[in-house]
Amino acid sequence: MNHAEVLRYTAFSRDPEGGNPAGVVLDAAGLDDGAMLEIAAGLGYSETAFLTDPPEGLGALPGRGFTVRYFSPKAEVPFCGHATVATAVALGERIGPGELLFATRAGTVPVSVTASGGAGGFRATLTSVEPHVEDIGPADLAEALAALDWPEADLDPEFPPRVAYAGARHLVLGAATRARLADLAYDFARLEALMRRLDLTTVQLVHRAGPAEFHVRDPFPVGGVVEDPATGAAAAAFGAYARELGLVPADSVLTLHQGEDMGRPGVLTVELRAGDPRVRVGGEGVRLA
Repeated sequence: MNHAEVLRYTAFSRDPEGGNPAGVVLDAAGLDDGAMLEIAAGLGYSETAFLTDPPEGLGALPGRGFTVRYFSPKAEVPFCGHATVATAVALGERIGPGELLFATRAGTVPVSVTASGGAGGFRATLTSVEPHVEDIGPADLAEALAALDWPEADLDPEFPPRVAYAGARHLVLGAATRARLADLAYDFARLEALMRRLDLTTVQLVHRAGPAEFHVRDPFPVGGVVEDPATGAAAAAFGAYARELGLVPADSVLTLHQGEDMGRPGVLTVELRAGDPRVRVGGEGVRLA
């Protein structure tokens, strides 16, 4: 039996009833893979982050570098944005604002923690690994739409389907209407099978509300949950996708609203900088009782 202290935070909201809850284990030394998976499954959140000492070579920020692993209730995932934000807020409360470095399976992720909103609140902004965007084959797209029960006519033609990566792989699909996005009832097993075959972490469903404002939803059957309430890794991937397809300027700050249809509203800020391929994703967080 393990006795690790499991903290609970919500990311991308200052309201405990909003955002995406994550587990955080700040000292996972001595926990093996099975113990981490057991904790994540018992907690039941979409991801739990486990911290250990940094690898050699990550000493640029003494005392502020960590190895981080992420587990869903079903398996380890290479990177998780909301659990990164939750972890950074937890560390901000303990060691103060400043810069952090996380060594993840996807690569090294810098995170900036700043004070926010008074009363000891914190905001964290992660910088993704270098992203890329790739095509999806017609047969795989047809299978995704069939699993979602989305007619092809419900897709927004301004958002070509693509697989985007910024630490994890996500299929990006544009919804032509807000009503289409709000009506999410999919075949869990069928979508999970496709996602496992394509090595997808979520499907990023997007509806554009304005030039730099979007509503998003993320089915997450491979993690053992129907939907993720706020998905930082997918937000980073979407930022790279939107920039590469010319949907937004190279210098942009995008606002993503997620979780509203689940009753857990959250806000993710996505920053793109011309000349820097990486994507920055930020949001507030708060500890849960």
